[in-house]
Amino acid sequence: MKIIIIGSVASGTSVATKARRNSESAMITLYDKDTDISYAVCGIPYAIGGEVGDFDELTPRDAQWFKARHNVDVHTSHEVLRIDHTAKTVWVKNLLTGEIFEDHYDLLVFATGARYQTPEVFLGHDFDNVFQVRNIQSGKVIKSYIATHQPKTAVIVGAGYIGLEMAEQLKAQGIDVTVLQRGQHPMPHLDWDMSIRIEDEMRKQGIHFRPEETIAEVSGTTRLESAVTTKGEVLEADLYIIATRVLPNTALATSIGVDLGETGAIVTDSTMQTNLEGVYAVGDVAESFHVITGKPIYRPMATTANKMGRIAGDAMTGGTLRFQGILGTGILRFFDLTIAQTGLTEKEALGEGYDVAVLFNIKPDKPAYMAGQEMVIKAIADKQTHRILGVQIIGPQGVDKRIDVFASTITLGVKAEDLFHMDLAYAPPFSTTKDAVAYTGMALTNALNTAPLMTAQELLALQAKQTDMTIIDTRTAESYAEGHIPEAVHIPLTALREESAKLDKAKLTIVYCYKGVAGNAAQNILRHEGFKAVYNLTGGKDHYQEIVKQGKRDDQELK
Repeated sequence: MKIIIIGSVASGTSVATKARRNSESAMITLYDKDTDISYAVCGIPYAIGGEVGDFDELTPRDAQWFKARHNVDVHTSHEVLRIDHTAKTVWVKNLLTGEIFEDHYDLLVFATGARYQTPEVFLGHDFDNVFQVRNIQSGKVIKSYIATHQPKTAVIVGAGYIGLEMAEQLKAQGIDVTVLQRGQHPMPHLDWDMSIRIEDEMRKQGIHFRPEETIAEVSGTTRLESAVTTKGEVLEADLYIIATRVLPNTALATSIGVDLGETGAIVTDSTMQTNLEGVYAVGDVAESFHVITGKPIYRPMATTANKMGRIAGDAMTGGTLRFQGILGTGILRFFDLTIAQTGLTEKEALGEGYDVAVLFNIKPDKPAYMAGQEMVIKAIADKQTHRILGVQIIGPQGVDKRIDVFASTITLGVKAEDLFHMDLAYAPPFSTTKDAVAYTGMALTNALNTAPLMTAQELLALQAKQTDMTIIDTRTAESYAEGHIPEAVHIPLTALREESAKLDKAKLTIVYCYKGVAGNAAQNILRHEGFKAVYNLTGGKDHYQEIVKQGKRDDQELK
């Protein structure tokens, strides 16, 4: 059996190594038009910034290694030009010699990856100070340019993973960075009430963030001298990084009749086989499906690429591995923040028709006496089944541990009630006795059963309508005097039992504290006192202020 794999980064090499483990008799050949194989794409920004000492650390394996270790033939600088699937023939060009030759296969794998969607305004231009982070060679070129030209200013187009990673790395080198984003907020796959915290970090770090703005016009010949944005602003920078939307490289596959899915990537079955028998697609060129909804999703990630490659390599050689979907789990370090997400966002869950409970849980990763710092956890649960649908976390530390716990539990279909019963590790250097994961489960369970939550946005909407309601601030008198939610009355938690008799039990009542814990206690008191509709403001005054602050920023920008 002859297996030809087109592409030799994460997914392609995973196909080859798993197929070889299952079969010593298979002939396995990889072709790649690039010069490097099996490299750590996600490490490129850190090598550009010098955090990774040398690009060689991102390319630990070469063709010789694969031949010696796995008896796999890897040909770099070889581009597959054309395929005849009826004859099972590929035509390959050696980019170093210009030679074109034929090869034949029994099984064919597309691991052709993805590419940035270059903004139309840049098409037809070849500016020497405009770059994309595509592969190892592009990373080396950017690093060399920085070393040679010592840029003082940079513009990054796109505020996704690569855009923010590059912003961090360039800023660390003393470069003044401006980030443009077509949407209103960075990291658009997050809910906006979480991504606004990334904007706070941008301001803190001196990054100039320009939302709902991108480049409309460019001027220059060999060098981009200036750019005019969609808001009519003129930008002049020494360095430009294009980090816009990623698209799957499907042209070669569709030329032989491979079908694309709803997302524009190649659709496959659970073995990663396409609509053509004996033809597979893996990695960033292939479509996934969501664990929760079962619907198609395109979320190109190195972890998914490796997984897909292993599954294809196993299935095509008689194994039983099958693709089981993804949650789209991702994580990013951005200066002093760790930003992570798994499962459905609130927006996505509502779009799928779920009736959701939304919790903002603000908790430290470990005790204050061990220098713990607060994480903001946004958790979404289905009111009908109580299943956890998605979690987003932002904080300085401890985020990675929690997001992986949530991703594991969501994959297994865990309900909110189950989180409390998980036997998580505890010691003061690592967590609190009641870990943030367990507390998330407890608070969501309360919200789903007896103690409903209200979000800051919902309260603001009620206030805008001048709804007849009672808002109770349960904090100290000093805290209330320093600042409180408009229309709120002050009744400290310790006095609430006595003072509740003076309140209208039939009126809509919202209680709050700093972050939500004392608010929940107040809510329970009022429930037991016979109040008909009492809600706890999730995330407390702290989160409410964050939402209000964003609203004021938006108003100022409009002016």
